[in-house]
Amino acid sequence: MKVAVVGAAGGIGQALALLLKTSLPAGSELSLYDIAPVTPGVAVDLSHIPTDVKIEGFAGTDARPAIEGADVVLISAGVARKPGMDRSDLFNINAGIIANLTKQVAEAAPKALIGIITNPVNTTVPIAKKVLQEAGVYDKNRLFGVTTLDVIRSETFVAEAKGLNVADVNVDVIGGHSGVTILPLLSQIDGVEFSDEEIAALTTRIQNAGTEVVEAKAGGGSATLSMGQAAARFGLSLVAALNGEENVIECTYVEVEEDKFFAQPVRLGKNGVEEILSYGEISAFEQKALDDMADTLSGDIVKGLEFSA
Repeated sequence: MKVAVVGAAGGIGQALALLLKTSLPAGSELSLYDIAPVTPGVAVDLSHIPTDVKIEGFAGTDARPAIEGADVVLISAGVARKPGMDRSDLFNINAGIIANLTKQVAEAAPKALIGIITNPVNTTVPIAKKVLQEAGVYDKNRLFGVTTLDVIRSETFVAEAKGLNVADVNVDVIGGHSGVTILPLLSQIDGVEFSDEEIAALTTRIQNAGTEVVEAKAGGGSATLSMGQAAARFGLSLVAALNGEENVIECTYVEVEEDKFFAQPVRLGKNGVEEILSYGEISAFEQKALDDMADTLSGDIVKGLEFSA
């Protein structure tokens, strides 16, 4: 199995690379790429960790040598949020980065499973679709927006609020990956009851958790370590599915209908998305939130599809 991390010298990329180096199956290859010249050094640093995972680092403007032949490509390249910014403010810079890198993935690893981490995910994933289509290699089952951070935050916050073992808490999060488009399905958590006030407050905290980190870092960056862990969880699920493990299910942002993207549970397999699963019955609060996010999410998608690099 070969996994490529694109944007590997950044805060997310280094955390992700560390977790993959220590968790990928024995005999795997881990390829690191970033435009930053430090990237080969990051690979050397990680190579001193005693696991049976071969690692190599690449730098410069050409990502293709790092990506060539990859089974999984995880893209975290781009700029991070700063205080006062929301994910949409990142669009003008990160949109071009994603378009360029996706084009290189299309050339070097057209059959790879591609996980887009770079924000704004609601928009960067449709950009990637368009680029892959133009290259003639688009497969909707092989392109993912990584929204796992919303899931792990939900599970952490619910466990804290209710005094539960977080390992026993599972929360599906549907919609998108910014603000009101993030919808944790708190009504579906087994054995847990919330008041209306608790649901409203917890939902808002989950939706604004990224801003919580940005403000706490006081201009020093956005969520990198938690995002690295979330991306590793999703990437390792892709690897497990490619290796034939059954019943691998994750929430992720995928194309559910023509030019309509949505995050919900999917079953992963050797070809990427094997089945898009129903997110089940939802509460009146969740239905209203779903209805209210529709215009925002569709606007984000159209912005991505209409982007011209």
